[in-house]
This record gives sequence, C-alpha cells and structure tokens, in this order.
Amino acid sequence: MRTAVIRRDTRETQIQVSLNLDGAGKAEIHTGCGFLDHMLELFAHHGDFDLTIDCRGDTEVDDHHSVEDVGICLGKAFSKALGDKRGIVRYGQFLLPMDETLVLCACDLSGRDYLGWAVSLPAIKVGNFDTELAQEFWLGFVRNCPGSVHIRQMAGENTHHILEAVFKGMGRTLKAAVSLDGRHMDEIPSTKGVL
Repeated sequence: MRTAVIRRDTRETQIQVSLNLDGAGKAEIHTGCGFLDHMLELFAHHGDFDLTIDCRGDTEVDDHHSVEDVGICLGKAFSKALGDKRGIVRYGQFLLPMDETLVLCACDLSGRDYLGWAVSLPAIKVGNFDTELAQEFWLGFVRNCPGSVHIRQMAGENTHHILEAVFKGMGRTLKAAVSLDGRHMDEIPSTKGVL
C-alpha cells in the first residue's frame, strides 16, 4: 500500500498526517482553522485520498504557522507514500469550473519544486482565514513533494469559489499524477531513470 504517516513538532506546531494514496476519499481533518479543514476535506474527497490531519498550532497568534506547516507535512506524506515514484503516471491536470469560477491545475511530479501561482483573490479573508495563506500552503507542499505545480485562475471573482476550485482541482490533478500506469508498473516515468 502507498501510505505514509508524518509527524512534525516545532515550537509553533505539532502535526500528524496519515495518508493513503489509494483510498476512498475519507478525511478527518483538525487543523484549528475551519476553512482549511473544509478545503482539505474537499481535496481528499476529489483525490480519493484517505487523509487524517491533526494539528495543534499557535492560532492565538494567527493561522500562518499552522497552514504552512500542514502544507509541509502533506507534501512530506505524498513524497514518502510515492517512494521512488515507480509506476506512476507523473503528470496531471484538471480544469475545474465552479459556477462563475474556472481554475486550471497542473503538475509534474518531477522532483524539482516550482509553484506557478496565478490566482487573484478579491477578498483578503474568507471568514477568519487569511486568503494569502493558500499560496503559502501550496508552497509548503511543493517544497516537500518536489514537483512543478501550476495553479491558474481563468475566471471568477468569488474568493470562496476560487479557493474551493483550487483545492478540488489539485485533488483531481494529484489523483491523476499519482495513478499507477498499468503498462509501465516497473518503470520510473523518466528517460533518466530517476525522479
């Protein structure tokens, strides 16, 4: 099974993440940030990942440390569960419409970290969530599950819908990228033989 458990303790956060790449979309998320919990539930559901996250962070200061560190831990969990990436498709993309919103997500699990973030969020907050933290979350992810990730907003002016489309779209995108390629199960998906 392609699974991982990651534990990370700092003076700012204590986090445990459990991930099953071949799950059924079951999520139990407790980050101390309600909006992030909801986004990660959507991510797990649309990616068919079984995902458990428990985060105790210094949210009395703000949500920044918790959001960034959860992204770091989720990236580490993906990287550990993928191992040497033998047999995976490697690439994924998804164009997700949500009412007036359209978001393009694409990734290459190349081993080289890059985040192309072309998202314009009209509101600085959704509830208590600082919307700029969404980019920090995905930066933490790609730096710890190295890959090229592009997230581009094509249309939309509703901040909640834009962020929801990002997390759903990334779930679908990563689901495609980590899928097993039945014709190449014993191969690393690179002409170099390593990712």
